[in-house]
Amino acid sequence: MTRWSNWAGTATASPLRVHRPRDTDAIAEAIGRSAADGRRLRPLGSGHSFTAIAAANSDAMDLTGWTGIASADVAKGLVTVRSGTTLKQLNAELDALGLAMTNLGDIDAQTVAGAISTGTHGTGARLGGIATQIAALELVLADGTVVTCSADERPDLFAAARVGLGALGVISTVTLQCEPSFLLSAQERPEPLEQVLEGFDQFADENDHFEFYWFPYGKNALVKRNNRLPAGSEHRPLGRLKEFVDYEVTENVAFGGLCRLGRAVPKLVQPLGRFASNILSAREYSDTSHRVFVTHRGVRFVESEFAIPREALHDVFSELRAFVPKLENPVAFPVEVRVAAADDIWLSTANGRDSAYIAIHQFVGMPYREYFAGFASIVGEVGGRPHWGKMHDLDAATLRSRYPRFDDFLRVRKEVDPAGIFTNTYLDRVLGTV
Repeated sequence: MTRWSNWAGTATASPLRVHRPRDTDAIAEAIGRSAADGRRLRPLGSGHSFTAIAAANSDAMDLTGWTGIASADVAKGLVTVRSGTTLKQLNAELDALGLAMTNLGDIDAQTVAGAISTGTHGTGARLGGIATQIAALELVLADGTVVTCSADERPDLFAAARVGLGALGVISTVTLQCEPSFLLSAQERPEPLEQVLEGFDQFADENDHFEFYWFPYGKNALVKRNNRLPAGSEHRPLGRLKEFVDYEVTENVAFGGLCRLGRAVPKLVQPLGRFASNILSAREYSDTSHRVFVTHRGVRFVESEFAIPREALHDVFSELRAFVPKLENPVAFPVEVRVAAADDIWLSTANGRDSAYIAIHQFVGMPYREYFAGFASIVGEVGGRPHWGKMHDLDAATLRSRYPRFDDFLRVRKEVDPAGIFTNTYLDRVLGTV
């Protein structure tokens, strides 16, 4: 028996059997053995989801032996990658080919299959999440069949599986539409929160990638603007010393110390939050895209994130600001706000609408349930859709009302996994039992 825990420690499991395939045939064989024994099976990914989406108390599949780029058409930008590959490894291998992902989030620990299956995204008003960059998927279904789907081949399966929650089969390879490597200029600086909110729509529209972090109890936000540079532009990365001081010392060591102090003495959280907001520093640099997108997160936290219609951001954020001071337990971690373009993926949080994402966090070990429940109530008033890999309490009945293609997804699920081989307790709650 192997004990499994996710990164944040919010989900644990003790799978009775762990399969470690190294090719597609072995994936199919493992699924067949589990199905024949009437057992459930879940792929583990890297465990970076805050929910129990990967928890397996029967059979688990560890894909760490199934990694790397399988093939690449550099001229067309089409790259097929094995599903156990982490985004960090993928970025490095794409870089060696002179290619890059169009958009990424700020964490690269996830496997590519886990990232797309949970709807991982970055920010950009004209851009979608990682799943929108998929050209084709190869899946191993519950009966051991290996199938390929794309916009032209099994399009319903493709529309469902791009954000499939691991409920349709085990993804064996992902074919991504990449592009030539590019540089991003990065501008990161503190700005008055009121000013950021007033100009939010303009800032989101005029920058390729725009986001901000608000430190509760403070008056400033940390604003990030990333924009593409013309081909041939000069790299101007942060110096090693400044990178170390700004990111490792300030954002990890020092901030982690403030969080631990606040956890030990809760009455200090509010003044520490104001202090953190006041000492934010500015920096400007340019570098290869994935080095700008990704930031090392060394301080552990729990997180809940919802996508809302972009036009609802101001009302929702105003309610959140009014709610936070009323909490019994203070909030030690910042709130992150991003944007994304509408897409047509059935269970994508941006399905059919331009979206704003609000992510709330709490330092690990500090009370968060009142905060997360109140936030869910606020965003629920505007049809907020929870990130599938982040904490929420919604069930299938509620989620059906928030996703126009929810029942289409369930129909495809019933077709490809009629016995519910790939389900678990989390999926039983958010999708209903098979």
